[in-house]
Amino acid sequence: MSEKEKINEQTMPFGSAMFCLGFLLVSMIASVIWLNIPTHINLIASIAVTLLVAWFNNGRDWKQLADAIDYGGKICIQPTIIMMLIGALIAAWIVCGTVPMIIYYGLKIISPSVFLLTASIITAIIGIATGSSWSAAGTVGVALMGIGAGLEVNPSMTAGAIISGAYLGDKMSPMSDTTNLAPAVSEADLFDHIKAMVYTTFPAFLISLVVYGVLGMKHSSGAVESEAVAATLKAIEDNFNMNIWLLLPAVAVIVMAAKKCPSIPTLLVSTLVGVILALIFQGEGFGEITNILNSGFSIETGIEEFDTLMSRGGLQSMLSTAALGILGMLYGAIMEKTGLLNAFLTAIKPLIKNLGGLVLAVVLTCTLLLAATASQTLAIIVGGRMFVTEFRKRDLLPQTLSRTLEDSGTIISPLIPWSLCGAYMAGTLGVSTVAYLPFAVFCWIDPIIAVIYGFTGKFFWKTGEKNSIRTYRPLTLEETERLKSRGKNKK
Repeated sequence: MSEKEKINEQTMPFGSAMFCLGFLLVSMIASVIWLNIPTHINLIASIAVTLLVAWFNNGRDWKQLADAIDYGGKICIQPTIIMMLIGALIAAWIVCGTVPMIIYYGLKIISPSVFLLTASIITAIIGIATGSSWSAAGTVGVALMGIGAGLEVNPSMTAGAIISGAYLGDKMSPMSDTTNLAPAVSEADLFDHIKAMVYTTFPAFLISLVVYGVLGMKHSSGAVESEAVAATLKAIEDNFNMNIWLLLPAVAVIVMAAKKCPSIPTLLVSTLVGVILALIFQGEGFGEITNILNSGFSIETGIEEFDTLMSRGGLQSMLSTAALGILGMLYGAIMEKTGLLNAFLTAIKPLIKNLGGLVLAVVLTCTLLLAATASQTLAIIVGGRMFVTEFRKRDLLPQTLSRTLEDSGTIISPLIPWSLCGAYMAGTLGVSTVAYLPFAVFCWIDPIIAVIYGFTGKFFWKTGEKNSIRTYRPLTLEETERLKSRGKNKK
């Protein structure tokens, strides 16, 4: 084993790990409740504290700490690029008329009483089709926020319904990166994994739909005929030329996702289609459109609600969100590579005395990893590799682990303000994480159902109890020897 590998496997004292993580969580909570310190500054302070603890605790030189920072930077490059591209995409969809047209017909067709329910189902469909919660929220989700504003629905409720649907779609889509990652680290088959998720996901989503149905009852059952809606419809008619071709950017996203095209090319093509449509149908000049892609779309009609609704998007609008994601990932990488995270995770293992404790440990571990690393990818990978041996020892099918990883590592991610997903959803939908959290019902009901199943033993199968394409892969001779060697070293 190289010196670098030895360094990465070191575990810091539990007290040091608790101090670093505690500083982050306490400062974040205190800021939200009364101090009002920007999240970015909290993360910078947490990074500084963690670096100092690692430096003084284990005598690490700056080169080792710099390597940890570089590691975090490499991980967050692609998500950051996607964030900025979606900012440009939103601007393109508005200037070409796609978003205004969806809002226009949505206001005419959708009843306020079923809007939240409808919004959640629509984003779920788009999420399954694209395999991405980010794409679902950043495209049709933005339009649904506009429809909700026109129907005078609480924006926090609308954002919560959109996020619930987007994450159901992301979770159940075979094209989703996390849906492929979870079975990969758990040594399960992809479609066995998706089938297993039905048992937690569908009840959670049905409960969330019931909640949205109840919340919608306070609105009138008929179409909205308020002055605000009428003014919005007229403003769209006066400022945008609408026709069926304006749906092409949305069609491009769905078609390319169905063909399993990567996210970045898909976003670029959809944005380009939006630019072409803006040139043809909206009479915008090329120079003006490029400025809109950078700075966002803005309009002044004299109708404040409509102007606020349409003035959004642009690459620049996502820079604050991207910076938050970068800082969160850097913090997580430092915690991981310095051994501070491993120290805390090791302390959780005594919880696994029975199946319920094991499932609870997985959920708590993934939640902790999300809070510490700001990354659902790291939460799934680290959490999965931590517990795969324990699930294997108990002869549990690997899809029970992969499902639990998604029930926590994927689903909880948009509920943490400084995580990549939480920052993205707040920045894209224009509603703070704390505000939409109570209404993202699916995201906090799903892990609760997973834990209940664990303590009741429901829907956790052992080898032979359920047909599976394969179970755990056989250990290689090298892996067997490595495990034996680690066991001897521990003794």
